[in-house]
This record gives sequence, structure tokens and C-alpha cells, in this order.
Amino acid sequence: MTNKLNHGDINSTLVIHSTDSSFGFGFRKNNTRESDELFIKKFDNDLCNNLINDLNKFISKENLQKINKLSVSIGPANFNASRLIVVLARTISQQINCPLDSFSSFEIMAKRIALKNNIFTNKKTFWIYKKLKRKGFIAGKYEICHNEKTPSDLVIRETVLPKVFKELENKEILFEAIYDDKEDLKELLNLSNKNLLNSNVDSWEKVLPLYPISPIN
Repeated sequence: MTNKLNHGDINSTLVIHSTDSSFGFGFRKNNTRESDELFIKKFDNDLCNNLINDLNKFISKENLQKINKLSVSIGPANFNASRLIVVLARTISQQINCPLDSFSSFEIMAKRIALKNNIFTNKKTFWIYKKLKRKGFIAGKYEICHNEKTPSDLVIRETVLPKVFKELENKEILFEAIYDDKEDLKELLNLSNKNLLNSNVDSWEKVLPLYPISPIN
């Protein structure tokens, strides 16, 4: 766990992310990766209250007021956690008049998966999937849009938002979704800073949790 932040910079980014078993916060000042501060915690019995308490421990009220970029993951992940972190992000966005954007959990891990599997060809597509406890899959589709001289500059676009499929085509390139708390928080910070946020402070109204399945599936 990190200490409460005391940065005085006004150009700061806050991100909130959750997986199947954990949640986390990320903070970056002046788009400088070396300044990254991360908080990661496994779910507990009172996620609703502890989520807010842990945020208060992570970032001071003063620094929260200085946030000018806010992003949240919307799932697929733990149903309850996705709902709670989106509500928290929307509330913060509304209270401090900060634009809010969102990314699916699969989009956040897409670059990491592409790099691990050496997928660098422009316009090449692949799927990320998660097998359901019952029948079917949740899957999203991703396309390599741009590849500079170094793999770290890889740009990937989500072409199909994660949704439920009864079966997946074997002829497609498929990779199983694997969450990585630390790396996904860092990538969410990167995506947040690269994304041209809507300057409309009411953008929080458009951010909703991704519920491809019911909470009992």
C-alpha cells in the first residue's frame, strides 16, 4: 500500500480499475510515467465502504481537486466491483468537474497480450475471451492500428466491445483474458493520457458498467 499523495502539480491523472478479485487506483502527474503511484488490494467483505476509505488513504482531498484526467475500467470483471468503481468514478467526476472516460478491461490488456504474442502487423486482428462458468464466452475484438519503430508504441483499437458468444470461431486468433493488476493500472494511465478527453464535464453521464452477463452467471 502506498502513502497518501502530497503532489502539488495541477496536471494529474487518476484511474480506477478492477479485476475478478481485486481493485486498484493509479495516479500520474504531468504525464510522467516515473511519477506513477499505484494502489492494489484484494476484495474484502465490505468493498463498498473500503473502496472509499482506501481512496482517501491513497490521495488527499487537496490533490483530488487538482485531477484533470479521470478514467475507469468498466469490465468485464467482477460484477459488483465494476458497478462500484464506475459509481465512484462518476461521483468524483461530477464533484470536481473533471471529464471521465472509460475502457473495457479487455482493451486495457490488449496491448500487453499483443506484445507477449508478437502481434505487430498493421490491421491484424485478434480476440480476447473469457470462458463463462456456464456455457459460452465473453469476447472482444482488437485491431493493430499503428506500429512505430518500437513495440512499446503499438496502438490497438477495440473493434468489438466484449459481449457474450455461444461459440468462438477457431479460425480467428484467440487469447484468453489474463488480468495483471499492476500492468493494467499502468496501461490505463497510458490510455487515459493518450485519449482526447471530452471537454464536457457532463461526460460522466455516458460512462456505465459493462454487463455482458447477469450477476448470477
